[in-house]
Amino acid sequence: MQAIILAAGMGKRLKDLTEDNTKCMVRVNGVTMIERMLSQLDELDLSRIVIVIGYRGEKLVDFISTLKINTPIEYVNNDIYYKTNNIYSLYLAREYLLREDTLLLESDLIFEDAVLRKIVDDPYPNLALVAKYESWMDGTVVTLDDECNIKDFLDKSHFRFEDIKNYYKTVNIYKFSKEFSNTHYVPFLEAYCKALGHNEYYEQVLKVITLLDKPGIKAKVLDGESWYEIDDKQDLDIAESIFTTSAEDKLRKIQKRYGGYWRYPSLIDFCYLVNPFYPNQRLLDEIKSNFERLIREYPSGMDVNCLLAAKYFGIYEDQVVVGNGAAELIKSLMEKLPGKIGIVRPTFDEYPNRKNPEDIVVYNPGNDDYSYTATDLIDFYENQDISILVLINPDNPSGNYIKKSDVLKIAKWAQRKGIYFIVDESFVDFVDIEESGTLLEESILQSYPNLIVVKSISKSFGVPGLRLGVLASDDKNLINFIKKDVAIWNINSFAEFYLQIFEKYKNDYINAMDKFKEVRRDYFDSLSSIKKLRVIPSQANYIMCEVLSPYSAKDLTKVLLDKYNILIKDLSSKKGFNGEYIRVAVKRPEENQKLVNALKEILV
Repeated sequence: MQAIILAAGMGKRLKDLTEDNTKCMVRVNGVTMIERMLSQLDELDLSRIVIVIGYRGEKLVDFISTLKINTPIEYVNNDIYYKTNNIYSLYLAREYLLREDTLLLESDLIFEDAVLRKIVDDPYPNLALVAKYESWMDGTVVTLDDECNIKDFLDKSHFRFEDIKNYYKTVNIYKFSKEFSNTHYVPFLEAYCKALGHNEYYEQVLKVITLLDKPGIKAKVLDGESWYEIDDKQDLDIAESIFTTSAEDKLRKIQKRYGGYWRYPSLIDFCYLVNPFYPNQRLLDEIKSNFERLIREYPSGMDVNCLLAAKYFGIYEDQVVVGNGAAELIKSLMEKLPGKIGIVRPTFDEYPNRKNPEDIVVYNPGNDDYSYTATDLIDFYENQDISILVLINPDNPSGNYIKKSDVLKIAKWAQRKGIYFIVDESFVDFVDIEESGTLLEESILQSYPNLIVVKSISKSFGVPGLRLGVLASDDKNLINFIKKDVAIWNINSFAEFYLQIFEKYKNDYINAMDKFKEVRRDYFDSLSSIKKLRVIPSQANYIMCEVLSPYSAKDLTKVLLDKYNILIKDLSSKKGFNGEYIRVAVKRPEENQKLVNALKEILV
């Protein structure tokens, strides 16, 4: 068996990285794609490796000559690479296809060793390597029958998004037998080039072949093996996070992305916090049915969106401001309010991060569960010089919760002290020890003018991609300031439409919360059965755990990501901790069980 690598392209989308290099010489974590690919092929005991070169071809040949590759390498030159596509590069190498069985690869791929073994070890002679279609993928897709016969090759012009559940993306690695190349591929390749020219893709030939009664080629479906096609700098960035050889480096690169994990389809995210049981399908279908209009229309301004939020939460529109996520409102709020701020640590850091360190007065609970009461806060801050007190309730990451009646005691105390009292109740809907803990009530806001309530819509309503949050207060000057401080179109049409329709799904939301609370109880029990893990009760959609000696939170986080593709929140760098702590989101039962099983294997 031999291999043919197509490496003639210019790689323009990689911009400066390919100004003086061919595309496959771009480095991923310090190693060029061609070096990695040749090393992997070198392990297969091939008769030869044929490389079709073009753009910066001489430089590529010189570079490869410095590598210690034992397999003989031969080159085919595509002199007109700048006006042809890969069908012509393969056409130039067609004589090699006729000689023996062939692995065909494109040079802009990076993949783990198991990917090649998947296609080489399969006894079927003619295979196209494919992977289940994911949203980040681009290029040719195929449809398959129940026996993995390829029914059709579909290019972009024939791609239908409503059918994506049936699509598989070609990985651009193929195995052709000598017989298949002689009887099928090369004759059709020559005829196609003669009839339609050289500015096409070689998959088009396979598309024609699949129309035959007995096409002779099947698909081999990957089962979670890692691969990536690198066309631009974003692809390169993601590939580097997937294929780093260091578990610590992989964790660092994933963490700095702060989301966007749909580009990692096998990753299970226990770090970021949403409701796993809401929104329901009917609500999503309503948004989908209005997609085209929403994407073409401007959203309303701030006043209209405040009316929508006020309607849902039962308050006045002049008591509320809608934000592009709670983070936008917190930034504006912290910049407006002067003086020192009282916070509990450990806690959500968005509030203190907006203040100078010397303006932060910290209360630390001083116990193993990081729990505290309203009385604890009042007693501690009674004689402290603060202008603002912030309470995250339930707290993040501890899950500590102060009941509504006790929170109002703090509000009354803050009113007497003449300080602002900010209550972030982004997780309050997850509480099960009282029927309702929200302070988003007209009478409460009017009774405590110094009270400011912040709520992220992302967390409990499960729509972080919409970026929605609200801030409410009876301090009209403050509300008006924030409305003017943020952009008039600070939320998009999809977010506005969600605000418009989500009230009619209230019963579905209540049912989702009931389901969530049941799952959280089971999840807590399962986590509590794990050795070397101390689990802390939580009223939120996450659970904080202490990792017991000899394990560290950071090492556990690295192993879970590297070996199990599970991302959790390592709390090592968070201020206020004495010990090794992690935070894990509550997800659907099948996902929760995967984490529990992984932890049981690691923490023994």
